[in-house]
Amino acid sequence: MTTEPTTPAGPIADERAYPPPPFDPELHAALEVFMEHMPEMVSVESIPALREGMTADVFPDSDLTRDGAFEIEDRTVPGPAGAPDISLLICRPTGAAGPLPAVFHTHGGGMVLGTNRVGVDMALDWAAELGMVVVSVEYRLAPEHPHPAPVEDCYAGLLWTAAHAAELGIDPDRIVIAGASAGGGLTAALALLARDRGGPALLGQMLLCPMLDDRNDTVSALQMAGRGVWDRTANDMGWTALLGTARGGPDVSPYAAPARATDLSGLPPAFIDVGSAETFRDEDVSYADRLWQAGGRAELHVWPGGFHGFDGLAPQAPVSQDARAARLRWLRRLLNT
Repeated sequence: MTTEPTTPAGPIADERAYPPPPFDPELHAALEVFMEHMPEMVSVESIPALREGMTADVFPDSDLTRDGAFEIEDRTVPGPAGAPDISLLICRPTGAAGPLPAVFHTHGGGMVLGTNRVGVDMALDWAAELGMVVVSVEYRLAPEHPHPAPVEDCYAGLLWTAAHAAELGIDPDRIVIAGASAGGGLTAALALLARDRGGPALLGQMLLCPMLDDRNDTVSALQMAGRGVWDRTANDMGWTALLGTARGGPDVSPYAAPARATDLSGLPPAFIDVGSAETFRDEDVSYADRLWQAGGRAELHVWPGGFHGFDGLAPQAPVSQDARAARLRWLRRLLNT
């Protein structure tokens, strides 16, 4: 789907001025198969049909246990003040003696799709290797629940997890927050909220192809218009669902779009990765650069030829294997295991 790039103010430079980088050949083959079944993501009005047409990456409890390696619990906990309760998926290594490090996971889905089981298999891979508890939060989705509902739900879940660390067998000093795509953006926002509100001390933040900037006007956004899994039109849809007419304007909160933050000091160490051939490349590279400029710690990987979420669609491709190994190595160093 090829569309003319726009901002809230109207059309901007022709994307043909920015030739797109090539996809990795093995990834491209997987992408072509996937795109044959990918529903169009064109506007907020298309979201109900999109939800019906997409098969969520949901894992039943029998699979989440990893043949008994994890004990699985769904826990309902208080949400933000005046808001509904939220659901946490809690996965503990069976029989492990605590306290253990933990991953607090926020799922992807462009702010409009998904549940707390989406993407949690990735966190379970880390947990199985490193002996960690996984807590995955269910948050309200846009457009029915615009900002700040999603991020406040996630923050309420993080606060509850930290406050009940002893009960869950978690070491409160070794909580890592992590998420991919929209979940990566929410993870970055959680780090900002925890710093600004005096919340839990976080050991690290893992931002995987994070959705950070509502302005959607980078060169990579232009290059990838009409290409790949989450192009510029889809990105407009997600941000408009979350922010409405405020999208792209001067008053967007950094807790909605972390790229808007003017102060990135005092944040936990970050791991950021992104594909070279995806919409979010430039905003993610810029975020890492600004963390360094603020005196922070960040590890950045730009995977050549990678499209959005490439390692999930083509996990056996060499670049996918490299990406997954780099994440695990960073976590291992962070935890000193």
